[in-house]
Amino acid sequence: MIFSAFFQALGQLGDRRFRRVVLLGVLLALALLVAVYAGFLQLVWWLTPDQMEIPFVGQVTGVETLLGWASLLVMLGLSVFLMVPVAAAFTGFFLEDVADAVEDRHYAHLPPAKPLSFGESLRQSVNFLGVVLAVNAVALFLYPLAGPAVPLLFWAVNGFLLGREYFTLVALRRLTPEATRDLRRRNSGRLWLAGILMAAPLSVPILSLVIPVLGVATFTHLFHKLAAQSSPP
Repeated sequence: MIFSAFFQALGQLGDRRFRRVVLLGVLLALALLVAVYAGFLQLVWWLTPDQMEIPFVGQVTGVETLLGWASLLVMLGLSVFLMVPVAAAFTGFFLEDVADAVEDRHYAHLPPAKPLSFGESLRQSVNFLGVVLAVNAVALFLYPLAGPAVPLLFWAVNGFLLGREYFTLVALRRLTPEATRDLRRRNSGRLWLAGILMAAPLSVPILSLVIPVLGVATFTHLFHKLAAQSSPP
């Protein structure tokens, strides 16, 4: 079921309406990453003198430039972790467009969904972003203890968070909060695995830029499959 939903979402990337949302999501993600890097670079320049004294070597100039290039490598590494909050932050912005595009093609027989208000989408996204940042801040202290299992820990933690968020936002378009919690609780294992399927590609530069959009599409399919499975005959 999970892979079926994923490949259905992947198969719609050629849809013109879908491509527009993917492009918007990529541009927004890139803009945020560039803004974060620019702020990080400015902080490096503020805190670093242009020249410094090194014992037995003397004065060394161009330290700012050297650290500026080093900071680029640091940010490339941090981008793996930054893409999870980026995915969380932008989910609410393109949720309706992606879910509508999926439903128009695959679930046209259903009545129109009740769209989340902008305020509700923003509230959900901000709350989830706060949880993601807090959990990943704590996880940073655990990663050194995980050794070679760091990727698995990263995927497990963020897979749980992403699966919960994506499913909740998609389900709230058609279910009450109580029914959403009930369906999510009864399928928590599947949603966790589906979230890991989204979290793993977030570790891959470039590919990670399309995952927020692809994640919403995947969970739209997954929601409809689970809802149909739970409906009485």
